[in-house]
Amino acid sequence: MGAGRVAGWTRILGIDPGSRVTGWGVVEASGPAVRYIASGCIRTEGEDLPVRLREIFTAVGAIVATHQPEELAVERVFVHRNADSALKLGQARAAAICASFGRQLPVHEYAARAVKLAVVGQGGAEKPQVAHMVRALLQPPAPLAADEADALAVALCHAHTRPLGARLAAATRLRVVRR
Repeated sequence: MGAGRVAGWTRILGIDPGSRVTGWGVVEASGPAVRYIASGCIRTEGEDLPVRLREIFTAVGAIVATHQPEELAVERVFVHRNADSALKLGQARAAAICASFGRQLPVHEYAARAVKLAVVGQGGAEKPQVAHMVRALLQPPAPLAADEADALAVALCHAHTRPLGARLAAATRLRVVRR
């Protein structure tokens, strides 16, 4: 456990992938309590996709090294009408996920609709509603960029759903043992 860490709190890195702007947010969760740690945006430059992917990979690797999350939550890619955009988004997402491999973080994926449902209570919520709830729940020290708020929403979604996942996993193990 790193400096400033408190036992019983799990540190989660949320990622909102994008080939131009990738949002990231770190929260700590303990039961229903969630607190803000840090957040930001990775803004890539240039037209060359491999260069932008390397920037995402390097930046997420540095974020992981600095904040030492124990779990990674990433927004799942949705199907675009534009196949090229979907491929670029998927590659940006992969670059972010691969950057966490050095710490062997468990990776959890959430659809945008699930994130909105967990944070706002409505799966069809608009981005401003999500950003408003993120600010209300986490009270960050400064205004948030849209991608930053989205990444924190992904982290919040995981923080709220992980206790249920743990109970389901325990129930599944019990069922297997009883047979």
